[in-house]
Amino acid sequence: MERSETLTGLLKKASQKFPDRRALSVSGRYEISHKRLDELVDEAAGRLLAAGVRAGDVVALTFPNTVEFVILFLAVIRARAVAAPLNPAYTLDEFEFYLSDSESKLLITSHTGHPAAEAAASKLNIPHASASLPHPDSLFTLSLPQCESETESIAELVNDRSDVSLFLHTSGTTSRPKGVPLTQLNLGATVQNIKSVYKLAESDSTVIVLPLFHVHGLLAGLLSSLTAGAAVTLSASGRFSASTFWSDMRASCATFYTAVPTIHQILLDRHATNPELVYPKLRFIRSCSASLAPAILVRLEEAFGAPVLEAYAMTEAAHLMASNPLPEDGQHRGGSVGRPVGQEMTILDEKGTHLPRGISGEVCIRGSNVTKGYKNNPEANKTAFRFGWFHTGDVGFLDDEGYLHLVGRIKELINRGGEKISPIEVDAVLLSHPDVTQAVAFGVPDDKYGEEINCAIIPRDGADIDESEVLRYCKKNLASFKVPKRVFITDSVPKTATGKIQRRFVAEHFLAKVSAAKVPKFGA
Repeated sequence: MERSETLTGLLKKASQKFPDRRALSVSGRYEISHKRLDELVDEAAGRLLAAGVRAGDVVALTFPNTVEFVILFLAVIRARAVAAPLNPAYTLDEFEFYLSDSESKLLITSHTGHPAAEAAASKLNIPHASASLPHPDSLFTLSLPQCESETESIAELVNDRSDVSLFLHTSGTTSRPKGVPLTQLNLGATVQNIKSVYKLAESDSTVIVLPLFHVHGLLAGLLSSLTAGAAVTLSASGRFSASTFWSDMRASCATFYTAVPTIHQILLDRHATNPELVYPKLRFIRSCSASLAPAILVRLEEAFGAPVLEAYAMTEAAHLMASNPLPEDGQHRGGSVGRPVGQEMTILDEKGTHLPRGISGEVCIRGSNVTKGYKNNPEANKTAFRFGWFHTGDVGFLDDEGYLHLVGRIKELINRGGEKISPIEVDAVLLSHPDVTQAVAFGVPDDKYGEEINCAIIPRDGADIDESEVLRYCKKNLASFKVPKRVFITDSVPKTATGKIQRRFVAEHFLAKVSAAKVPKFGA
């Protein structure tokens, strides 16, 4: 097998082709070249092998967005082990579940430690180590004892396309989180797809705004850039900060960034109240992981002077499935997540029949970027891989030019008296109101219609907007049966760690509020 077909092979080629170009930097601190990053990765991988980590062993990593995480992630997969990045914000019980479900053999944290993760690992008898890199020219410290038995040299170790390299869990917003193993082939295929559609090259640079324990930031931000010989900047704080984002972008000569709609909205809000004197000249802005309302897309392009390319992705596809093209390669359409990239895509009905253009059904895919199946979950695999295709759980249709339009998650469509309503369509109308910054529509039980539409909105700072104004606007821009029955005005809604609004939990949250309000007070 060609080594270049693996993710590690692609990274090795980039380090050889662009040895002296900047690969990784921490804002305001230091830079690491592609050659030096490759050396640090091989050094850390050798330490893992010497400590007894073997092919197929799962190594859990819980870090903020730091250089140490990047080096260790790449070192784990270089050693033919499996990297399992975990959200540092998890509770002890959550760490216990994810460490156990992934069958982790080792936990590695930053040198400052992580009490909840370490306590969970201790309870499961999983050894813990810490890592540190004070400076790119210093030694990478990894607190692992060396095994006495003879180990394979990292220089002699060859990664195979079938090696499972990344283990993640689905978000679990509609069911128990499912474990998703992704191979070197899956990862190599997806970074090549991403590089191809966005024409990433060594002249590109980006600032990471999303957590690297999630496929969006990890694959679309970090790994695709590194395999292209491009440069990646991490914020000094290890997390997204709207106050430093644009200065980081200018300092790193960034050419693009990729984010979820929530972050785009935060940047727009800041632009409205505290605009930058100068914005960098960007080739494109990418939006993914949740639906981007057309009105927000237009505002982004007007504010930051760059084409906004909405994309469609999920963990099981190692991220990218479809994307709007760059302006020179075709039309980018607001309201569409673009054309399939690097894989087959079809729309199926419940019987597995391929539906014609313009007809909605379940979006299904197959390709070398798609996982072979969930870990230890035969029932989920049986459902997800019917008729020879992976079933995404999303409803959508392909238009005459092959652009995909999403209607919504199958489990989130609102069935109001037999009328199937897309909450994404209602979201888009709500977000087109100038005084609304975030919005989410959701279904609630209803005695008459089975389900009724409610929504929650977050007003723009300083805006004076009430329920009657929202309903008036909806009645003007939506068919009557799509108009929400109730509007909740709030300052926050439940989101995932990556900023994606959790529609199901939003519904539960506001239904609980309504139920609590209906309970009579003592003595009433």
